[in-house]
Amino acid sequence: MWQNIGEVALDAFLDTLKVFPFLLIIYVIIEVLEHKTSLTKNRKILQGKFAPLIGSFAGLIPLCGFSVMAAKLYEKRFIKTGTLLAVFVATSDEAVILLASNVTNPKSLWAILPLLLIKFVLAVAVGYAAAAILREKLPEVQPDQTPDYVCGHTHVDEKSNVDIFVLSPALHTLKISIYLFIISFAFGLIILAAGGEEALASSLAGNAFLQPLITSAIGLIPSCASSVILTSAYTGGVITFGSMTAGLIVNAGMGFMILLKNPRMIKRALVLAAALLCIAYVGGIGINLLEPYLFPTL
Repeated sequence: MWQNIGEVALDAFLDTLKVFPFLLIIYVIIEVLEHKTSLTKNRKILQGKFAPLIGSFAGLIPLCGFSVMAAKLYEKRFIKTGTLLAVFVATSDEAVILLASNVTNPKSLWAILPLLLIKFVLAVAVGYAAAAILREKLPEVQPDQTPDYVCGHTHVDEKSNVDIFVLSPALHTLKISIYLFIISFAFGLIILAAGGEEALASSLAGNAFLQPLITSAIGLIPSCASSVILTSAYTGGVITFGSMTAGLIVNAGMGFMILLKNPRMIKRALVLAAALLCIAYVGGIGINLLEPYLFPTL
């Protein structure tokens, strides 16, 4: 038992370690934007009309850190809700890598392009739909002003460049990483109690309407384990392509954990998570119904 718990702790540590560099980079970027650049100029890029499109492309990169990066930018008011949702929908953690590495399974390789295409198109659609509906107006910031919301703390002139661009980002990164480790470890224990990833994957067997609901819930697990479970269940023939896609549409659990850590973001994070769950479920059912016609070889 203790050995299994140790393995869960190790997996949680490795998941956190994968995200750590992205967190550090984004905090350094935030500090640079605050101290060395014109915020109004950069905000045009981060919040412009092409922002959801850029977010959709960024989310397709198979690394779990991008959802965390997007969440931090959103929390600090650098990007709008539409861009955040675009990144969340497009991201798939390690699913694409797992599919590509399974070279002995033609079904696995064949699914990569449709998965990326569907997630990209849906990410762009959701991003721009949210932008059109919400029509957000973020606070205007003058280039010579230092906004308190950017880093959540104030800086004094006496601070050196090392303090601002190295120590401060490192401290913030460490705090968030500890939080993510605790959450990942907790969910790892839940998966262990359920009998492990294989047992959880095998429990997904069901009809085309029930599977997307279950896989969508699994997709919200804030750990790389969720993408592993979903991908393994698909390549093993346990779930359909549509059900896997539904789970991967909401596979931004670590990003949501960042938002939930902020008391001011809890309600908004829950609403966004519920919206993505609905989109994922409906999308999964649609793909399942069309799968025999669109993907007859699977």
